[in-house]
Amino acid sequence: QVQLEESGGGFVQAGGRLRLSCTAPGSIFSIVVMAWYRQTPGKQRELVARITSEGDTNYADSVKGRFTISRDNGKNTVYLQMSSLKPEDTAVYYCNVRGRTPWNVRLSDYWGRGTQVTVSS
Repeated sequence: QVQLEESGGGFVQAGGRLRLSCTAPGSIFSIVVMAWYRQTPGKQRELVARITSEGDTNYADSVKGRFTISRDNGKNTVYLQMSSLKPEDTAVYYCNVRGRTPWNVRLSDYWGRGTQVTVSS
């Protein structure tokens, strides 16, 4: 099973910064979109930010101006720089990649296990 490797979550005070990283294995190619989602207990997973292979970005309204998504195509890695963090940003953050593998050439979504971000007030 294809597994994305996430890192960078943790505990931070309101107003602080964290940087999340996610690396997709080399078995995933033709990656068209890399994204970050987040989820809190009892709620649906929501899109935080996404970036296409051309570098086009989209952000949830709640994080615009505070979060920045970027990617390193050569390393199959996506980053999420989070600044001015608020307690409502507390969630499990999941990395998502849409691409192809040698055993599944159709574009498919692949997910990380999630990393906890906790922001204290």
